[in-house]
Amino acid sequence: MEAEIASHADFDNIRYAQLWEDADVLLMGLGEQRGATLVSICSAGDNALAMLTLDPDRVVTVDLSNAQLACLRIRIQAYQHLSHSAFLELMGARPSADRLHHLDQAARHLEGADQAFWSERKDEVDRFGLGGAGKFERYFRIFQRYLLPLAQTRSTLEDVFKRKPHSERRVFLDNRWNNWRWRLLLKTFFSNFVMGRLGRDPAFFAHVEGSLAEHVARRIEHAAVDLEPADNPYLHWILTGTHGEALPLAWREEHFETIRSRLDRLELRFGALETFIATGDKADGFNLSDIFEYMTEATFETVYGSILSAAHPGARLVYWNMMVPRRVPAAHADKVETLQDVERAGAAMDKAFFYSDFVVEQVR
Repeated sequence: MEAEIASHADFDNIRYAQLWEDADVLLMGLGEQRGATLVSICSAGDNALAMLTLDPDRVVTVDLSNAQLACLRIRIQAYQHLSHSAFLELMGARPSADRLHHLDQAARHLEGADQAFWSERKDEVDRFGLGGAGKFERYFRIFQRYLLPLAQTRSTLEDVFKRKPHSERRVFLDNRWNNWRWRLLLKTFFSNFVMGRLGRDPAFFAHVEGSLAEHVARRIEHAAVDLEPADNPYLHWILTGTHGEALPLAWREEHFETIRSRLDRLELRFGALETFIATGDKADGFNLSDIFEYMTEATFETVYGSILSAAHPGARLVYWNMMVPRRVPAAHADKVETLQDVERAGAAMDKAFFYSDFVVEQVR
């Protein structure tokens, strides 16, 4: 089933040290879920944590990578044993001279294998935070440190995050940002080849058609013009290596105590979605990230059907597509309703701008 990607991609190391999907959009897609059972792809765990703010009965978190589950396990300890300000320092969202101390405070409560896992990565965590210790984040550091200065001046970079009306953001993008050096950098560094090897995994592009660089160029317009860059934590991190004053939902102070008080509702399971489906449990909402992009159409149809078999009537399936179009397969079209109004609202506000399609489907 969807675990076919496991035979083609590397899952031994941290690929994503933070979530690159907007939790504000995810929660809008899931809707009211008080007392519900929710299922989430783990990745780094931030969006599974964000789902706790919906007040579900439980959030079952699954992942094919134990390294990604380790990211969530140490977050759980950080929520339990650190203050909010120390948590942000540990994650890398704020500067810190005490990051190793914060890491020790969280890691000492982990089991031995996880302690060893984070001990091996403590130097990187000390420099960049837990949120900067993944392959995808290292990819962006190369971009920030060595390539971006060749295309943009420091003053131009600073001006990205100065608040401007929509009309001025358009002028800024066209006249100051989009110079020939930037277009050349975009074409090379954000190519399918380079991102596949330095940022994600070549296997994740197996079903992609078209140019990633052209796709990113189109999506940057959404982030830089349609939305206010000063409010975008993802754009902040890509360009500067920190979040500025913007934060992902699960890292915001107003949600910290709520998430801390509901950590016992998380269930972590190693494996693919089958680890939930095989139990016979049924869920009311699914955060499926972008897993369907990595599948053949035949596998997608099979996996989609298995998810429906584990879904209560009214359950919502929320997922993203970047460059591979995936929506309910024809064989299952009569079983779900596409919530187009929710999709449009979510896509319009989506700050994690890499994705071209936001999908919300509800089981009839």
